[in-house]
Amino acid sequence: MRAPVSVIIPTLNAQSALPTILSSLFEGLDAAIIREVIVADGGSRDATVDLVEKVGCHVEHCAKGRGGQIRQGISVAKGDWVLILHADSVLGSGWSEGFERYLTDPATAWYFNLKFNSDHPMARLTAGWANRRARLLGLPYGDQGLLVNRTTLASLGGYVDLPLMEDVATVQKLKGRLSPLPILLTTSATRYEREGWLRQGAKNIWRLLRYFLGASPSQLAQEYDQP
Repeated sequence: MRAPVSVIIPTLNAQSALPTILSSLFEGLDAAIIREVIVADGGSRDATVDLVEKVGCHVEHCAKGRGGQIRQGISVAKGDWVLILHADSVLGSGWSEGFERYLTDPATAWYFNLKFNSDHPMARLTAGWANRRARLLGLPYGDQGLLVNRTTLASLGGYVDLPLMEDVATVQKLKGRLSPLPILLTTSATRYEREGWLRQGAKNIWRLLRYFLGASPSQLAQEYDQP
């Protein structure tokens, strides 16, 4: 029996983050959960591609745009399930133990319990808000990961090809199917620490409101990428 999960990681100049997330995936390979790791690269100019090829990942060369990168990665996936993770995230030790029980119902999609890699007091508050938002509103963001049956996702039109807010647009399709995993996924706090926790949180909320009010994802992505 072949391992059921294809991991999809969209990347752009992610060489510094990748060793950590790839290391956290090894136990899934050992436990015969992960079938393959697909890195959907949006044109990295650093050593991202060389690094992941050396450790045996499949690389898809994509146009820049996280939604399109993820969609292209899924298009070549061989697993029955896809696990979509950001490059600056890391799964907690022991995550693979009993993981197979989350793969029994193809109608259910899963996301992780978010944590930030920061000791700042706002880190816990911000992660707590994100986890509550996901549970109450059915709106986990991409930094909480997404585990979904590939056939189920395809039946709903697949992963949404947007340069930003692709995670929100996709989980909206999965409303009523989403459940939280009791597994920590730790993600980078770099942007929050650079911009300020309150300021970055407010910007995220404002960006989400603008998206729901009809703002262009391309324009939002340009603003998001600005230093």
